[in-house]
Amino acid sequence: MNIAILSRSAQLYSTKSLLDCGLKHHNMEVMDPSLCHVGTQDNKAVLYYGTEIVDDLDAVIPRIGASNTFFGASLVRHFESMNVFSTVSAEAILQSRNKWTCQQILSQHHIPSPMSFLGHTANPDDVLMHFGGQPVVIKLLQGTHGQGVILAESTASARSIMETLNATKVRFLVQEYIAESQGSDLRAIVVDGAVVASMKRSSKAGDFRSNLHRGGQSVPYALSPEETQIAIQAARALKLGVCGVDILQSERGPLILEINSTPGLEGIENTTGVDIAQKIISYIERNRIS
Repeated sequence: MNIAILSRSAQLYSTKSLLDCGLKHHNMEVMDPSLCHVGTQDNKAVLYYGTEIVDDLDAVIPRIGASNTFFGASLVRHFESMNVFSTVSAEAILQSRNKWTCQQILSQHHIPSPMSFLGHTANPDDVLMHFGGQPVVIKLLQGTHGQGVILAESTASARSIMETLNATKVRFLVQEYIAESQGSDLRAIVVDGAVVASMKRSSKAGDFRSNLHRGGQSVPYALSPEETQIAIQAARALKLGVCGVDILQSERGPLILEINSTPGLEGIENTTGVDIAQKIISYIERNRIS
């Protein structure tokens, strides 16, 4: 098969891992999305990489950064219109990247998650009254790697933050703080409807965010049957063939925190020893036989 990885650099760990794995049995290439241009000619979709037309791909693996969501999703949709298989659909990328849209979809499927409210309101107290004076987490809708996530420990602090964000027209949500998780969460990688690897992440001292990009630590972790079930349900609800699912352990059971349509492979492959890149290549093989 001819497979392209949509990534800005072949030297990034996740891209290199997928490339090295795929080259064992397939023709692989890395395509920088910024060098692609798309259009329609003669009533059909066409795509060029630089000056060269691209018309021989069987599958693509999107590694679309958050800063390139709009064009990245448009590019994936263009490949889909050309009947090229994608491990993650354009619609799923857009839905998972917006934290509020993701919450709405989870609630539609009755999948447990922390209580959340959209922050767009004329009066912050109309939202904050639902949290009973407890600490809340305020999240920008498009933040990644723990950026744009603020812990407000008092109602006064939360009100001030909300007023500032609304004044600057920044979109955000307000979410209950799960204190019993103690700054840790679970990351599960779901590929083709199955959990293929999982780990537990813990925040560094003085922080409540467990992201490895922010200095968090990780250890291998075997999910419970309930944790496995909601990870798979969340991936299915967002229609994601490949994703990272973040889970909080709470007193009322596991809660879906976030879903990542382009999960990094370095931390979890090094933590668990699982060759996730091979799982993704095998997923393509099962769904797109040349």
